[in-house]
Amino acid sequence: MVRGIRSAVEGRIIQDFESCPNRCRPLTMTPSLPVQRERVRGQRIVEVRRRAKRIVLLLEDESAFVIEPRMTGLLLLSDPPDREHLRLVWKLSATGGETALWFWDRRGLGTVSLYLKGEWERHLGPERLGPDALEMTGAQWQLFCQSTTRPIKVAMLDQIRVAGIGNLYASEILHVCGIDPRRRACSLVRKEIGRLGEAVRYVLEEAIRYEGSTLSDGTYRNALNRAGSYQNQHRVYDRAGFPCPRCGFAIRRIVQAQRATFFCPGCQKRRLWKQLREVPPHS
Repeated sequence: MVRGIRSAVEGRIIQDFESCPNRCRPLTMTPSLPVQRERVRGQRIVEVRRRAKRIVLLLEDESAFVIEPRMTGLLLLSDPPDREHLRLVWKLSATGGETALWFWDRRGLGTVSLYLKGEWERHLGPERLGPDALEMTGAQWQLFCQSTTRPIKVAMLDQIRVAGIGNLYASEILHVCGIDPRRRACSLVRKEIGRLGEAVRYVLEEAIRYEGSTLSDGTYRNALNRAGSYQNQHRVYDRAGFPCPRCGFAIRRIVQAQRATFFCPGCQKRRLWKQLREVPPHS
């Protein structure tokens, strides 16, 4: 989303910020919409950043919008999937191109916060979010794995430990590096952890290049309301019963921490799992 909106909104002035008429459950907004509106009218958007799964709109007075789309939220420059679930609109100065930025959210799980100068860094700092997955070093991955006995797939979704990996991409990453998602993170050896770090960067950069995954529900769209295309590159996610593209075994689906996990039992072997059953459930 950040790449999709950056060139269209950076440098533009927010002429107004309003809610869109709808009958949906209200979004979580901090502070309230009227307060946000009063603070941002006339402000210039100087930079658009990404922090893990959040979009940050930095304003000229050094305040910042922090938008967390969650499962069904979208930031759009073009016509939304429907008008019923339009939530918010930033009306922008007419200096060419799009004159509005829309927030659309089917389920209303997204949040929009406006932080004053210096606040947003604290709210997105290390006490709330771990290091960005795309920026982690080999030493950080080593510490990440050694510090928990949880299954590696479950640990990867803990945004306090590592930020920016979603459920879909965790399955894809573990397939690329050949690690069973049920393996306890602390059981991984140095070579496996090295492969994990490389796979994280490879899969996430590939997903960005293909503009994300639009699944069968059609919810995810890019900033121009077009489907992403990374779903066409999926190796295991949502492919239970299909042959693994690497070894031909049938891909399996299991549930971990109430989330679906897809993996290949042929090339993602459990290895040390049986010997580690006596380890406490997690830390």
